[in-house]
Amino acid sequence: MRSSNPVFSRRGFSRDNGYAGFNAAPQAGVPAAGANPYAQGTAANPYATNPYAQQDTQYGAPQAPARSGAMTIDDVVTRTAMTLGTVVLTAALSWALLPVDEANLGKSYGIAIGAALVAFVFAMIQSFKRKASPALILAYAAFEGVFLGVISSAVSTYISPGTVMQAVMGTMCVFAGVLIAYKMRWIRVTRRFYGFVMAAAMGFVLLMMVNLLFSVFGGGDGLGFRSGGLGILFGVIGIILGACFLALDFKQVEDGINFGAPREESWLAAFGLTLTLVWIYLEMLRLLSILNGDD
Repeated sequence: MRSSNPVFSRRGFSRDNGYAGFNAAPQAGVPAAGANPYAQGTAANPYATNPYAQQDTQYGAPQAPARSGAMTIDDVVTRTAMTLGTVVLTAALSWALLPVDEANLGKSYGIAIGAALVAFVFAMIQSFKRKASPALILAYAAFEGVFLGVISSAVSTYISPGTVMQAVMGTMCVFAGVLIAYKMRWIRVTRRFYGFVMAAAMGFVLLMMVNLLFSVFGGGDGLGFRSGGLGILFGVIGIILGACFLALDFKQVEDGINFGAPREESWLAAFGLTLTLVWIYLEMLRLLSILNGDD
């Protein structure tokens, strides 16, 4: 199962292909890969396609043995905390150092847009790199934080001071809710789930792009997807999609750990989770801005 997140997709955090170095290609006498990647093999060697898998005699399911230098959940948590911490730190600094009053609004917005473009470039470079680059990932987080800080400051100044904190709390609640639902197996990441999320995401992004074009050339809010009733509807849809991306990302991290991915891959896990959380925060901030702006 591949994630919608290009970070995980390129690196092979996948039930279909396993981690890089795991041979998932069908061999003679081996059934094709199905929903359970551990169920492959031959009668002589039922785990031939996964050289790291061992038979769990208690539960009857193969598991990857502990290996030195393999990624663990602690590695993922630590790297994610470092990456998100960089985002929060630079967001706070930009909030304090880049005022959004009438005299400085244009300058601050210009710096924020420039930072967003740089962060996008760094994100694309890392997404297509063969190896994780901690410096590149932290640089992305720093520039993304500058953008978020200015945007959040503007919302707090011109719409409602409580909107930003509400968006932060909402993002944390979505993350915690999806994590609990995933651990309890209330959310099951299947091929059908993946296909539905990807189709919905493509449609959502396409509509937002069309709306942006109409707003640029026609003025105003374009087709109205960013304000009013439609804005609220699409804000909710964006948050739901972000929650679905989180479920997919949790699955990819789980598979990466189970397959014994190298420890440095935890940086990619942190990078992917940060991308998704930024998406959720921005959608949450936009939705709350509409709701609070109508009060």
